[in-house]
Amino acid sequence: MTHISPDPEPERTPGLEPGGGVPPGETPPAESSMPETLPRETHNPTKGWSKGPLTVIIVLAVLIAAFFLAYALVLIL
Repeated sequence: MTHISPDPEPERTPGLEPGGGVPPGETPPAESSMPETLPRETHNPTKGWSKGPLTVIIVLAVLIAAFFLAYALVLIL
């Protein structure tokens, strides 16, 4: 079995100019944006986080910050 290189040979590749350039009109049109190619998602709400989990996260973050602040003050004094 012989190894075939996946890279094209520039001398045998159609549409290439000498030096590897591509002439105008040989390139495909630009691709469309990604959301147009995917199916529409109807199960995922667009409103974001509900108030309950966000409140819990904020309260926990404040409690942790207060703990470390109190711990730092105890170490300083």
